Amino acid sequence: SQLGGTMTTGGVAFPGLFHAWRKQIIRGIGWEMVLDTVKLGDGKLPDFSTQTARQHYRHHIRINKYIYALIAEEKCIEAGVKIRYYETPVKVNFNGDNWEVDIVGKGIQTKIICKQLIDCTGNANVISLAGLNLLRDKETQPGTQMFEFGGYDIEKLDLQMIQKRYREEVKKGNMLKSDARGNMAHFLGVKGDNAQHVLNADSSTSELHTLTNLNGRASALRILRFLRGMPGCEKTQLLDLQPETAVRETYRIDGEYEITHQDYVEGRLFDDALAYSFYPIDLHVPSGLINKPLDEGVIPTIPLRALIPKHSKNLMVAGRCISSDRSANSALRVQASCMAMGQVAGATAALAVKYNTSPLNVSIAPIKELLTNHGAIVP
Repeated sequence: SQLGGTMTTGGVAFPGLFHAWRKQIIRGIGWEMVLDTVKLGDGKLPDFSTQTARQHYRHHIRINKYIYALIAEEKCIEAGVKIRYYETPVKVNFNGDNWEVDIVGKGIQTKIICKQLIDCTGNANVISLAGLNLLRDKETQPGTQMFEFGGYDIEKLDLQMIQKRYREEVKKGNMLKSDARGNMAHFLGVKGDNAQHVLNADSSTSELHTLTNLNGRASALRILRFLRGMPGCEKTQLLDLQPETAVRETYRIDGEYEITHQDYVEGRLFDDALAYSFYPIDLHVPSGLINKPLDEGVIPTIPLRALIPKHSKNLMVAGRCISSDRSANSALRVQASCMAMGQVAGATAALAVKYNTSPLNVSIAPIKELLTNHGAIVP
C-alpha cells in the first residue's frame, strides 16, 4: 500500500550506510529522498567525520518513516511512474523482444508489456516465475517485528529480576527466547527497537508471509502481557507496531557473477563495478547476531553482472536478491546498498532500451556517465 519497503512498512527507519572511512560512497536518488525526509521531519544527520566501523549503527540515519513514504510517492509520480498497489505478478513470459507480465490485483487482471524488466521484490518473485534458477540456503536469517514499548521508567526497574523471570517463562514455554533475543534488559533499554527476532521469517509466498506476520504480532502480544506483570512495568504500553514483519533473507538469484564473502571483505574492485556497498557482515541467527566489521579502508563494490540472472535477456534485479553467497548477502542487503543497486538497474535498463540491447551488453562507461549525471557515486 506504500513505497519504502522495510523502511516504511517494515519500520526499519534508519537507512545506512552511505559513508565509509570518513567519506560518502553512496549518493544519488535514494540519498536525495533521505535528505528531503530529514529536512522535512526536522531530523539530524550523524557526524560522518567520525569513523565507527565497529559501531556502524552510529551512521544509521534516523528518519520519519511516514514522511519518507510520502516523499517517495511524490517523487515517483512527478517522474511519471505509474504506481499500481495491491497487485502481484502471476505469470512472466519472454515473447520475442518483450517481457509480458500477467498481474492480478483487487478486482483486476492485466498484462504489462515491456522491453526491460527489473525485479525489486526482494524475493526474486519475477525471476522465479520466469523459470530461472534461484539460490537459497537451508537456514535463513530471522526477521524482526518492529515496535515500540513505553510506559515504564528504566531507571526504576530491577532488570536482573525481570531478566530472570523472562528466562523462567522461556523455560516454561510461555515466552520464546527470540521474543527479546535472549536479553529482556536490553529490550527494555531500547524500548523494543530492533531487539526481537521472528524465526523462519519468509515473505516469498502469501501463505508464508501471512504466517510470518502472525508470528511477529503474537510475539508483541506475549511481550506486552509479560511486561505488564513485572514490578514497575504494570503500565507498559505498546506505542507502535508495524503492519508487517521485516524479512531479511529468502531467495537470491543465480547471477552472471556471484559476489563471495572473500570479494566483499577484501573490497574487490570489479571491472564492471557500478556502485559501492559498506556494511559489516551482519548475519542474524537464532542465538543472536554474528557481526564482523570490515578492515580499515575496505570498501566493497557491486558488479553489474551480479544484478543479471544467468541465461536471461532484458532482465535485472535490485535489492537483497542480488547474486551473492549468504555471508556477503548479509551485508549487501541493507538499505543504502539497495538504493545504489536500484539506481544502477534503472540506468542500465534505460540505456538497454536506448541501444536496443540486453543489460549485459551495455558498455560500462555510458552507465557510469548516466549515474553520475543523476548524483550517484561510481567506483
